[in-house]
Amino acid sequence: MTALPGETPGTVGTDTPQGAEPPAATDAEGPAHAEAPDAAEAEAEAEAEAAAEAEAEAEAEAEVAGETGDAAGDGPASEAPAAAALSEAQAELAAQRELREKIAKRKAEKEGPVAAGTKLSGPAADLLAAVRAVESGEKAGTEFFDSPAAAPAPRRAAPAPAGRPPRPAPAPAAPVDRTASPEATDAVRAVLTEGGAPEALARPATGTLGEQAAELLRADPWQLLAVPGVRPEQADGFARALLGAACGPDDERRTAALVGWLLERAALQGHTALDAEAVRAALAERAVSDPEEAVRNAVEEGVALVFQEGTDPTEPDAVYEDEEEGEAPADAETGTPEPVQVLLGLDRYALAEESLADGLARLMNACEKGADWAEAAAAAPSPSAAELIRTAATAGLVAHSGGEAARAEPAALIAAARGLGLRALGATHSADGRRRLADAVGAPDAAVTLAGLLSGTEGPGRDEDGALALDLLVVLDAPQLDVEGAAVLVEALADGVRLVLSGDPGVLGSAGAGRVFADVLAARACPQVVSRTPDPGPIGELVSGIGIGELTQVEAPGKEVVIVPVRDAGEAVHRTVQLVADSVPRAFSIPAGDTQVITVGHGGAAGTRVLNEALKQRINPGPGRFGGFDPGDRVIHVPAPGRAVPGVVRSADAEGLHLECGGVPVVVPQERVDSAVRHGWALSAHQAAGMRWPAAVVVLPGDAAAGLSRPWVYTAFGRGERHLSVVHGVDQALPHAVAQIPAQERTTRLRALLEAVPT
Repeated sequence: MTALPGETPGTVGTDTPQGAEPPAATDAEGPAHAEAPDAAEAEAEAEAEAAAEAEAEAEAEAEVAGETGDAAGDGPASEAPAAAALSEAQAELAAQRELREKIAKRKAEKEGPVAAGTKLSGPAADLLAAVRAVESGEKAGTEFFDSPAAAPAPRRAAPAPAGRPPRPAPAPAAPVDRTASPEATDAVRAVLTEGGAPEALARPATGTLGEQAAELLRADPWQLLAVPGVRPEQADGFARALLGAACGPDDERRTAALVGWLLERAALQGHTALDAEAVRAALAERAVSDPEEAVRNAVEEGVALVFQEGTDPTEPDAVYEDEEEGEAPADAETGTPEPVQVLLGLDRYALAEESLADGLARLMNACEKGADWAEAAAAAPSPSAAELIRTAATAGLVAHSGGEAARAEPAALIAAARGLGLRALGATHSADGRRRLADAVGAPDAAVTLAGLLSGTEGPGRDEDGALALDLLVVLDAPQLDVEGAAVLVEALADGVRLVLSGDPGVLGSAGAGRVFADVLAARACPQVVSRTPDPGPIGELVSGIGIGELTQVEAPGKEVVIVPVRDAGEAVHRTVQLVADSVPRAFSIPAGDTQVITVGHGGAAGTRVLNEALKQRINPGPGRFGGFDPGDRVIHVPAPGRAVPGVVRSADAEGLHLECGGVPVVVPQERVDSAVRHGWALSAHQAAGMRWPAAVVVLPGDAAAGLSRPWVYTAFGRGERHLSVVHGVDQALPHAVAQIPAQERTTRLRALLEAVPT
């Protein structure tokens, strides 16, 4: 091995390989890179694997695409049931449903009829007619209800906590599965067989489309595109088999489904909206003769919402009229029209962004701004911590940014607020982050995971109005917040609660759609505190340079940073196993269980699957008696898309696979093991985000060169606390990526919404 001084590491991988690589070579892991909807087919195949990863539909996708099982899904998994408590996933879904109902109610109260919906029929048309009758004053709203609805209670601040009994240990999550009746599944299976589609799609199709899936598919075969993993050409073949001559490329059912599919695929890459022109171009590539009319039809049918600055998204006709007539705002100096971007988005993300912007504005305006925390700030352990305390005392929303060492500053804020008698809490992305934060604060009950807080299995619980019983909430790992999760969180905070979003802007973004932390920083709608605390040691120096686009040589006298050149993927796997099992334990007294391997993705010759197989054979060999797992295996458990929880296999029986995840026993039923549990000696960078280990081995195979980016390198290299080994094999791709390939932008609306908030 060679120490880093005098050498420059040569390569690094990425979680999302570009289309130049075969889809089977590397599995795209999350939205590390945003792609346009008119990307090449090879890129689309990689995105399809990412979709299967997020939706736990890998088996269905593999059968539809005619591939063999190299795409393992990350779907929701079952853990040991707790009869007295809701699971994390159930609670999150319930909270999201409640949020959407509130948003829909607020939107329904807006004046003026909705311009869209002219092509609706049946109950939807009756409902729209009723709404317009009430809005116009023709009928009273009470005529449509058996009894008048009660007025919503005003939001109150969370009350001070009374003496409450000890909270039970966090309950393991139970599965959330829209299990349809056997009759409905059989009916869908019959329709799929008639259309030449695989029968394996019956369960996911019924789960996605509901009990009436068979009728929906027969009336509109392109509804099959809503099933994760199904591609347009496959849905076209299914439609031709069912409709025959009545099927055509400009069928309105087809074009509407294509628009929805494009937007869903974009969401997997982190976008909450897409430029309408990009959508039209993608439709033209798929044989749609009039993309403009196809987009208009999709908007009228409610498949997508259309947005333009200065217009209401519920009035698409106004948007299109302005666009067609060329009425764009003029530049104040030149008088020439400024280009106006028209965006299309799915309602779930549009509503989440609007609700989040409203909620953040509410927190900013409802907070007591005259609090005096000067004494607590004077006792802070660092100048940056003191600045954060002073800023939080005068603002309802604060954005705090910094590296790993800067995490001490939110910890100091939480400790200071608790010392003032406030109900202060920190929420992290992972159980490892929770442990580190609790140690920094010096109070085990001062830190929770964000998923546990929202589900009610961790934290102070909620008051009678459903608000979290808090005065101050600090969210660490804020770049991992997606827009839907952030909207649910903010909706759960009462008026007067202070919210601090803290994180490192250089790491990879959230697995879900949106870029909440980046948009809050860019909008400058709230006070910002930038930490001046540098990350220590050679690893900190190296990572700090990467963050500003510089791959510098660092002095590593204790071999804190080591590079290991390799010629090919086979040698990379061999040297990785050698490092984890022999070299690192011998040189640094770090056991193999405390060394984490991080690589570019799940597939490929040096992806997580190959590396995990090799590491298992060396570290914990066994026959894999239960779904390929043996007691003692390191695993990663995925209870919900975007969440990765490290654990260890303890046993297996008829009940399922027994894991220990952060000291909490978890049981994954047999039918969930394939989709929810993987070996965890090697992870992707997205899975490793928000966690750290004593040692990290970053594997950079040659086939990853086309997809390298600065955020991937920054995230992967920052996972080791005491030691970092870099196994690389792609010459100068690493310095090029660090200097020239920053984070790719995601198209979102949150920044514009926040910029419009009055200050």
